[in-house]
Amino acid sequence: MLKPTSKRPWTCQSCLRQQRRSTRRCLVTSSTHRGAAAAATSTAFDQPASKVAPGLQHDDRTLRQIFDSASVWKEFSSKTRHHYGGKNAGLFQNKYLTRPEGFQDFAGVTLQKCKRIVANVLAYETADDLKRVAKDLDRLSDLLCRVIDLSDFVRAVHPDRKVQMAATQAYAMMFEYMNVLNTTTGLNDQLKKASNIPEVWASWSEMEREVALILMKDFAKSAIDLSEKDRAAFVDMNNEVAEVGNEFVENMAAEKPLLSLESSRLKGMDPMVVRQLTRWGTVSLPTVGMPAQLGLRTVEDPETRREIYMANRTSSQENLHRLETLLKRRAELAKLSGYESFAHMTLTDKMAQTPEAVTSFLDALAKDNAPQAQTELAELLEIKKADARAASNFPVEMNAWDRDYYTAQLMSSLRSKTRKSDFLSAYFSLGTVMQGLSRLFHRLYGIRLVPREAMPGETWNSDVRRLDVVDDHEGHIAVIYCDLFERAGKSPNPAHFTLRCSRKIEEEEIAEAAQFSSQSGSPFATAQEAANDGLSANFNPRDGNALYQLPTIALICDFSLPPPTSAGRPTLLTFREVTTLFHEMGHALHSICGRTPLQNVSG
Repeated sequence: MLKPTSKRPWTCQSCLRQQRRSTRRCLVTSSTHRGAAAAATSTAFDQPASKVAPGLQHDDRTLRQIFDSASVWKEFSSKTRHHYGGKNAGLFQNKYLTRPEGFQDFAGVTLQKCKRIVANVLAYETADDLKRVAKDLDRLSDLLCRVIDLSDFVRAVHPDRKVQMAATQAYAMMFEYMNVLNTTTGLNDQLKKASNIPEVWASWSEMEREVALILMKDFAKSAIDLSEKDRAAFVDMNNEVAEVGNEFVENMAAEKPLLSLESSRLKGMDPMVVRQLTRWGTVSLPTVGMPAQLGLRTVEDPETRREIYMANRTSSQENLHRLETLLKRRAELAKLSGYESFAHMTLTDKMAQTPEAVTSFLDALAKDNAPQAQTELAELLEIKKADARAASNFPVEMNAWDRDYYTAQLMSSLRSKTRKSDFLSAYFSLGTVMQGLSRLFHRLYGIRLVPREAMPGETWNSDVRRLDVVDDHEGHIAVIYCDLFERAGKSPNPAHFTLRCSRKIEEEEIAEAAQFSSQSGSPFATAQEAANDGLSANFNPRDGNALYQLPTIALICDFSLPPPTSAGRPTLLTFREVTTLFHEMGHALHSICGRTPLQNVSG
């Protein structure tokens, strides 16, 4: 049985030392070294008295500190290495994923489980048997997603090339099998047969009925009614679309990865950044990422901005060929499936339903926003006309490479009329925002974010923080992995990934897992652990204390780390970055709060 562990709360030694000292209250009003350091080191001892339980206060304070204080994070994250002797727990605590070869084992074991379910469903004859179809196919879908979703994420974010390759192979194996299943007429026939029997339909819950309808739509979109030859062509074409699409995303890069520029051309840009990029008198400016964005906002020379802009938005020819192939294969796939276009095929079960509805919405949105956009552009153009350097840069037009620069000029002038330019960010250290999100969730939904020490090998980078989502009444209900800081080779695009959805683990699955976990060489200590591959699970008091797999989520952002010279200063977020973090966390809330016994309707 899974039992809650009674662990002593982690205690920061610097907090204990600070408690022994008398401290004075600080009000952070700027992102100067002193103000930012105060934001990082302020603790509950500096805060007004609270009636919140001490344990909640401790979690709340620790949540802020692990994001804002490098020393606190170092001490916090080293605890498991000390207590567990460095033994690899596997990515996300998936016991198969302690080494690259484990992805093949994970996919292989899962594939065997899938094949047993398919054989059982195809053999069902009686009404009692067919009552199981919706739940069985939902479990089949969950097993496929366990491998596909996790592998797709790992191959995109993991820094180890061997792990990337292993995850890609596991993804390809399960994705191809999924396409075969989607064109397996027997499964579609059994689902329709079960749905058409009044006794079976009446026995299904509302969720089971919804799952049945979802899966029947999926079969219809997968050319299930075509000939065997065309179904085989559909599988091959769908595999190619997925493969080329992934290659296109993975190889999105500018044709020129670097621009070689004289430092004099970068006047206006932060000298510290320019110095870091300078080698032998020449600046090598990356055309993608933070340096390029900074250049577009701050470089005074319009010709240099134009060069940066064009390089940033000029794709490699090889990837353009991939895009052309992808569009062609998508069109062929849609035509084979009986749709007018790939857009029609994709939108058929979405809220918009048709490409015409999407176009109509976008046109209406553009029309409604056009007056405000024109007003803002006119304001920027007035600033440009007053700029002597713009004389040779289409002085009466606002070019694409001008927008960010003159927007920064406008914002700077507005800030200078009010307060110091950095005053807003000083209130938004990353830890403060995460703490604020947790408090907001607790007030709205009775859930909060609790820092949890990750096991060795559990995360793909040492900067990744694990947060457990805890409900006031139900206990542990979800896991979030936060990869929020920039680093070399990491995608700059913020994203949310659901690696595992909520789902009830049935008793027969636990019995099946018990046989596996008892075998010699099994990586699992218990049946409950084996039933969920080692990932987090917990009992659900809302469902008779049944065992549920917990939603497992990853949040990706690209927030800048404080300069090495700013010891003690936390990462301070711009208002736009705060908005981005709230947006991505909103996606996570769907998975966290949408906990259901069936995978297809969770989140």
